[in-house]
Amino acid sequence: MSSIAANLQAVRQRIAAAAHAAGRPADSVRLVAVSKTFGSEAVREAAQAGLRDFGENYVTEGVEKVRELRALGLTWHYIGPIQSNKTRPIAEYFDWVHSIDREKIAARLSQARGPAQTELQVCIQVNVSGEASKSGVAPEGVAPLAGLVAGLPRLKLRGLMAIPEPTSDEGLQRSRFAQLRALRDELNRRGLGLDTLSMGMSADMEAAIAEGATMVRVGTAIFGERKS
Repeated sequence: MSSIAANLQAVRQRIAAAAHAAGRPADSVRLVAVSKTFGSEAVREAAQAGLRDFGENYVTEGVEKVRELRALGLTWHYIGPIQSNKTRPIAEYFDWVHSIDREKIAARLSQARGPAQTELQVCIQVNVSGEASKSGVAPEGVAPLAGLVAGLPRLKLRGLMAIPEPTSDEGLQRSRFAQLRALRDELNRRGLGLDTLSMGMSADMEAAIAEGATMVRVGTAIFGERKS
């Protein structure tokens, strides 16, 4: 078994154990492998081990992989910050976008998504830890933005995403993820019908799953330390 396949098996076991502890089925958590800085061969290896979802942070690198590996029928998630001049390739090549944090970006993605394509599945990124250096809309801005995004053509608002500050304090981890879940639940009380909480990475996926994550974005635990 290759190292990526072995790592993937270990990550799946962690997800299953965390889901079981939370009283949830393991298949209620979707694993997105964050393949940024790793080449197409690493993605191909993970795909051969049964993984279908891959996340990219850099547009040019991601688009190259999507093109090269199109025959594999993978699902591609854009999870990085979005610059206005990069919305067209993101809309054209990716299936999911997790990191919408302002109306302008959502509108440009909507305009750039081709009418012959399926709806672009999107999440709003929320800055739950209030870090000035981090992307994401402030919690109090989520509801207005969600209402706008939900009304745009060729986009399907699925849920919320967060990247809290790194910490080994499990209580703090869980409180950040619980805040995102509460925001999602409030939007659903307003009738938005959201089903996705994209939260949790290699170091904190257990806390995220305990608080209701439906997608975890895992890179290092699958591919190893970043090459750059």
